[in-house]
Amino acid sequence: MQRPPSTDRDPVTDTLHGTTITDPYRWLEADDDAVAEWENAQNAYTDDIVATPQRDSLHTRLSAVADHASYQVPVAAGGRYFQRIEAADADQPRLTVRKNCDDDPRTLVDPAALGETTALQWFVPSSDGECVVYGLTEAGTEQYDLRVCRASDGTVVDEIADVGRCGDMMVAWKDSGFYHLRTGSADEGGQLEKALWFHEVGGESWEVTDDIPTTHWPWVYVERETGVTVVAMGELGADVNLYALVDSELAPVLTDGDATFHPLVHDGRVYLRTNHDAPRFRVLAIDAADFADADGLSDFETVVPESEDVVADIAPAGDGLGVHRLRNASSVVSVHDGDGRERYELDFPKYAGIPRDSFSGSRNTAELLFALEGFDRPTSVIHADVGTDAGPDDWQVQQSPDLPDNLDPHGELDLTTDRLWVESADGTSVPVYVVHRSDVDPEDAPTVLYGYGGFRIPLLPNLDPYRLPFLADGGVFALACLRGGLEFGEAWHEAGSCDRKENTFADFEAAAEALVDRGYTTSERLAAWGGSNGGLTVGAALTRRPELFGAVVCTVPLLDMLRFHQLLLGEAWTGEYGSPEDAAAFDRLRSYSPYHSVAAVEYPATLFVTAAGDTRVHPAHARKMTARVQAKTTGDAPICYRSYDESGHGVGTPTSLEVTQELDKWAFVYRTLNVAAD
Repeated sequence: MQRPPSTDRDPVTDTLHGTTITDPYRWLEADDDAVAEWENAQNAYTDDIVATPQRDSLHTRLSAVADHASYQVPVAAGGRYFQRIEAADADQPRLTVRKNCDDDPRTLVDPAALGETTALQWFVPSSDGECVVYGLTEAGTEQYDLRVCRASDGTVVDEIADVGRCGDMMVAWKDSGFYHLRTGSADEGGQLEKALWFHEVGGESWEVTDDIPTTHWPWVYVERETGVTVVAMGELGADVNLYALVDSELAPVLTDGDATFHPLVHDGRVYLRTNHDAPRFRVLAIDAADFADADGLSDFETVVPESEDVVADIAPAGDGLGVHRLRNASSVVSVHDGDGRERYELDFPKYAGIPRDSFSGSRNTAELLFALEGFDRPTSVIHADVGTDAGPDDWQVQQSPDLPDNLDPHGELDLTTDRLWVESADGTSVPVYVVHRSDVDPEDAPTVLYGYGGFRIPLLPNLDPYRLPFLADGGVFALACLRGGLEFGEAWHEAGSCDRKENTFADFEAAAEALVDRGYTTSERLAAWGGSNGGLTVGAALTRRPELFGAVVCTVPLLDMLRFHQLLLGEAWTGEYGSPEDAAAFDRLRSYSPYHSVAAVEYPATLFVTAAGDTRVHPAHARKMTARVQAKTTGDAPICYRSYDESGHGVGTPTSLEVTQELDKWAFVYRTLNVAAD
């Protein structure tokens, strides 16, 4: 087999907390001509590896499952419904609006008219529904320009260029303008330099405050009747503090507790989803007019108490609330009055999942709007009537994708789902979902094990259309709900973060062992797959247990855990991992850092994937790890690297490029696991 390109060593030695660390590939952290030449050679090598006999067939089938309309959850405001919809023949979603749920959507903004690499990634309508501000990004960089258009005809009435890393939770309308975050640019390393601004539509902008810690991010909420402005501030996956914005000053409200607070301002009240004295979360409330003067938590009342379920999200529903709960790593929704009294629970299919940031409702009418999916259920938009006379069955699919019949779980592709409980190294029971064709009794089958485990992000039942050809060809897909997520509340998260991060890796390895021990597959036919924090998970699995896997797909990963805090957004993640600047945390990070754990052993076939436009996780992680594993492995399995231009951490990727990216990954899996394509 062709050998990968060689990589020059140019060692750099650091002394950290008395320990000497030598980094032979520090030069790959640069973005210069030498690195570009290295990437070109690596991409050419990977081209040869993924040029499999099944590639053409896979391309046809992956293109077919991508060729459908997709629907984001509508946002109700001022008697209108705003929604991003991607047509079957489009590369990016467009922003649409309609007056009634059953009306045909009218296009407000089509990013295809703005440029080939332009994406409209998020939007925030004004409370009266007359205007909407939206964020435009280029080539997946997550660096945004803001525009404001009228809902009546889509006319652009204002724009703000180069606000940096901003998002819908960092924008809030008030009167005739809106608050928004402004950061430095990624190119200049300034994404952690932040300030909150206010922009008067058609008028001036001014800085409100820059009193924002480097590692923290502000989320802004305005109560539409009183104008009370709530600012939540915290690190990703770490504790969140609350402030009232009063005369351009951040007045502390709840800042002393070791807890997280996620606000919802609705119907004259401020609701808080919190884990304070409630590891599975509860919901508190206070009148908005009293929020700024609250004297600690004693001034808040509990409206939804903690239960065996995890409160994952809350949404307005007329004068009541919808509550998204997690029950054994599956989604349920309960409907409540404004005072928290539970009325009923929606009747869902078994093993249902509501994706992150996909649970919404209306402040004016008694309805909930959310996405619902499952391992055999494509992501659909759900409308639930939660009025006075409504009940558990009063929800319906409003929009759903049309998949090719032979790859449609509601058509010819009959799938079955099992939920296994596997014992991790310390005896903890971890749920693992296993999906395959109903007419196949898996035995030594090609299997993909997916994991994440971090930042309070739960993995729930879901359907990625790109995995459907693999399932149709007799493959098994397994999803492990690892510690570090939120599947079982804050204790589950804490058990997989900071000084207990290695529990995440042990859970993933236990899931892999169970799939082998129970006969689903063999180590030679088992692939580990993960991205971002999940890339760290599978990178750790690669170096800790290389004999357990036949292949590894490691995308946009964190891998150098001694320098992650010095690259792009890494400093903002020290609350999740600990900081290498701290001696105790350094020792922990050094013990599992995949880049520093590479040894002279036989590694399985591995594909490291990154993107030039990634402004979250630096491509250097994947570059350096590729070079080190290629140099150290004692086996012949291919160690590959793939980088994409015009793409980032996954945000705003055009569908046509998404198909190419998925094709490379699945062609790699088909080759290394010896999968026969249909």
